[in-house]
Amino acid sequence: MPTGASSEEQPVVFIVDDDAALRDSLEDLLRSVGLEVRTFGSAQAFLQSKRPDAPGCLVLDVRMPGQSGLEFQRTLAAAGIHIPVIFISGHGDIPMTVQAMKSGAIEFLTKPLREQDLLDAIQLGIENDRVLRQTAKTVVKLQERLDSLTPREREILKLILAGQLNKQIAAHLSLSEATVKVHRSQIMHKMQAHSLVDLLRMASAPGVSLEKPRAG
Repeated sequence: MPTGASSEEQPVVFIVDDDAALRDSLEDLLRSVGLEVRTFGSAQAFLQSKRPDAPGCLVLDVRMPGQSGLEFQRTLAAAGIHIPVIFISGHGDIPMTVQAMKSGAIEFLTKPLREQDLLDAIQLGIENDRVLRQTAKTVVKLQERLDSLTPREREILKLILAGQLNKQIAAHLSLSEATVKVHRSQIMHKMQAHSLVDLLRMASAPGVSLEKPRAG
């Protein structure tokens, strides 16, 4: 049986609910359709667990002893844990639902749960997370390319982004136009850009920074 990268990509559904019977029931349902499942009786147990590097979503009970599901949602955001959340509750009301959705939940389901509604929400959550994770990987790659630029190359790139031509950049930095062209060629090579439009798209992508990378 193959192992390694393929197993890492197996989606995982996390269930956090203090009701052991419901956890077991949901786990059986999700495993019956081929999903990997991890269950937790509390938000703290989830936070303390080692989570696999794979797409997933979180099925979270709104009302639990101690920290509520809504409070836990804010804790996740503060901790930089970005995972699609599906709330489940036996006491859902409109204000609570609105608050959950405003905080980024993808669905709010009331108990007793309709199995298909839950499965549909989970598939949506996994797909959303897959896209978010891919976007994050792209940002990391772009930032690594930007960080490989020399201070002069970053300076010239900023002027390119400002719409300046080689001649204008040369005058602004007291360089020859030929020198600017060499730097520009190096920037294109390091960024793996095939065109000016490609370069502009990469350098202005959300999440990347042209500032000098920190040492260490």
